[in-house]
Amino acid sequence: MSRKVIHSDNAPAAIGTYSQAILVENTLYLSGQIGLDPKTMVLVEGIEAQIRQVFENVKAVCEAAQGSLADIAKLNIFLTDLSHFQLVNQIMGEYFVQPYPARAALGVASLPKGALVEMDGIVIIG
Repeated sequence: MSRKVIHSDNAPAAIGTYSQAILVENTLYLSGQIGLDPKTMVLVEGIEAQIRQVFENVKAVCEAAQGSLADIAKLNIFLTDLSHFQLVNQIMGEYFVQPYPARAALGVASLPKGALVEMDGIVIIG
């Protein structure tokens, strides 16, 4: 079984003991992404900006593995306020087309660095 670390300079560097993603055979396991700007490593302000930045970060990691958002099979979304769920749906519609990935959305008490949203997922490459 092959196991490869995936890294993109277009996504935030890991802020702990983890990799941005791990590719095992043709399955990419994405670590959680929050709305950090990859150049400044500062959290962008506001829920809409954070959602968009998270999608951009996830997209960058997928692309580093020669994949795309369209290859995501399962997406997990963590929100500190579930009232933002409709906004996530709206913005997700700008990044994805049918068939949409399987998805879970969970309300959580807090996220790293005070983020309002975090996403991770499983991607099938090729």
